[in-house]
Amino acid sequence: MTMKLEYTAEQLAFAAEARSWLEANVPKDRLPSMDTEAGFAAHREWEQQLSDGRWSVVSWPAEFGGRDVGLVEWVLFEEEYYRAGAPTRVAQNGISLLAPIIFGHGTPEQQQRWLPGLTDGSIIWAQAWSEPGAGSDLAAIRSTATRDDSRGGWVLNGQKIWSSRAVWADRGFGLFRSDPAAQRHHGLTYYTFPLDAPGITVRAIEQLDGGTGFAEIFFDDVFVPDADVLGGIGDGWRVAMSTAGNERGLSLRAPGRFLAAADNLVALANTSAAAGADISAATRERVAEAWIDAEAYRLFTWHTVSRALVGEEVGSEGSINKVFWSELDRDLHETALELRGAEAEVKTGDHGSWVDDYLFSVAGPIYAGTNEIQRNIIAERILGLPRGDRRKN
Repeated sequence: MTMKLEYTAEQLAFAAEARSWLEANVPKDRLPSMDTEAGFAAHREWEQQLSDGRWSVVSWPAEFGGRDVGLVEWVLFEEEYYRAGAPTRVAQNGISLLAPIIFGHGTPEQQQRWLPGLTDGSIIWAQAWSEPGAGSDLAAIRSTATRDDSRGGWVLNGQKIWSSRAVWADRGFGLFRSDPAAQRHHGLTYYTFPLDAPGITVRAIEQLDGGTGFAEIFFDDVFVPDADVLGGIGDGWRVAMSTAGNERGLSLRAPGRFLAAADNLVALANTSAAAGADISAATRERVAEAWIDAEAYRLFTWHTVSRALVGEEVGSEGSINKVFWSELDRDLHETALELRGAEAEVKTGDHGSWVDDYLFSVAGPIYAGTNEIQRNIIAERILGLPRGDRRKN
């Protein structure tokens, strides 16, 4: 279908208002990494500031702190957000992955209880999906949920791993096997839980850069009331897949992030050349490719937006998005470090931001379902190729 790339006067006014607010409010100095305690607290304060300006969740209904704007305005805001160099969102898990589930499957009581805390950073959520032996193969999870009629709820046992933001977050969400006799994709239920509940142990996982953006979560007879179950009992797989679609597709990686990074890369190349650096033709070509790919991703996103506006769903094509943006992000930052040369080893000032962003980009082809899994989805569900032999993966 044809993309619509013309904006209305109202949409342009909205973008201008966002740009003005961001220019006045984005911190002049880069916040510390959110994978540290001090950085996490600073990013939580930024969430509050965004909420005070009603820029935290622009596409949400006004009653929950949003501006009731459409998908086009949301993408425009994201472009302005990254162009302004605004901090990475510590509330991203909750806003992008959980909130759509709460809107789509939550009860009115759950919406009133959880959504306001998502907008202002007062409740930060950790994603608790992966388990040892069940990462990209989510249906292989073994953590259990056992019915407790006497207390009106469920008892969770097991272990989650690579849980984003779990070290300092307030609550978690994830799948547990509520019917062990059912087939892999059945008998799963979606639960939420406070991370300080009796029986929960959170153990930080130290990363290469010393930060702790991930953690293991151990569940030892953790009670969860019925009121904290999202969606129907045994319906967890369907609920989770709608979340996975958000993570791999449009919402997690809006194009503004890559457009801003590509512009910064071009500026870095120009600055280095002006300073007398000997930049090879191959490196210059990689800089140009990064900018072109970022622009291509922007156009693909607008194509997706155009389809969504007429009621079409992204579906398995979100896997194409995921492979493309994760490899673009990694290649772009590798080129930046190549331009930095020996200075790339120094984590101070601008050097530090490039190194931090590179280390994060390396994880892109792994999280949100590995790119190998995404390529299987593309091959089987989009191209119609025969199912591969999983034993060779």
